[in-house]
Amino acid sequence: MSDLPAVLITDLNVRRGRQRVLDGLNLRIPAGQVIGLLGPSGCGKTTLMRSIVGVQVVQSGTVTVLGQPAGSRSMRGRVGYVTQSPSVYDDLTVKQNLQYFRTVLGAPRSDVDRVIEATDLGANATQLAGSLSGGERSRVSLAGALLGSPELLVLDEPTVGLDPVLRAELWTLFHRLAAAGTSLLVSSHVMDEASRCDRLLLMRNGEILADDTPRGLLERTGAADAESAFLALITGRPEQSSDETA
Repeated sequence: MSDLPAVLITDLNVRRGRQRVLDGLNLRIPAGQVIGLLGPSGCGKTTLMRSIVGVQVVQSGTVTVLGQPAGSRSMRGRVGYVTQSPSVYDDLTVKQNLQYFRTVLGAPRSDVDRVIEATDLGANATQLAGSLSGGERSRVSLAGALLGSPELLVLDEPTVGLDPVLRAELWTLFHRLAAAGTSLLVSSHVMDEASRCDRLLLMRNGEILADDTPRGLLERTGAADAESAFLALITGRPEQSSDETA
């Protein structure tokens, strides 16, 4: 595992109209780990991820990704990004979509079959993307992000709409990629996914409330689970888990 961070953010400020979305945010994301970015919808997770990928207009601050300014041309192929809304062409099949993305990225031909297998899309390979379910379309977007074996994967709620079995399989894939050296930033508003991460970033109102391991977070707050820990950080006191209050 590299000592150099995958992402280093210093005093990042982002506004949307008159609203300050990120206010002087500082963050260091270690390399070769699965980092969970958790928080309620609208807390700034997507804005932060867009800033890291280099597609967000920022007012001030610096975002360094893999040693280069975010959005640099040299980052093409080194960073994979999955948005909340699947990015696929409805009039192409799953395989045709991935073949097109492979050509744009300059990835090896063999990558298409590799990512189809990794995301369990074999049964859908010849199906038009427009006829897929929401969860299947999300998997096509994830498969596209895996093309070329990027060094950093930025995944905005990639497990939304997926069944529990496939969610578990994808988390296994994420950890396998991290073990091979890939850095992953995975956002979610589902707190029970926290235990699947190597490290957690808990976010609220554009601020990072906590940057810790799952175990460290629970020990620090005296909470029984990530959701209770999140509430404890907001209220300043430990919260009981739903099991304990039942």
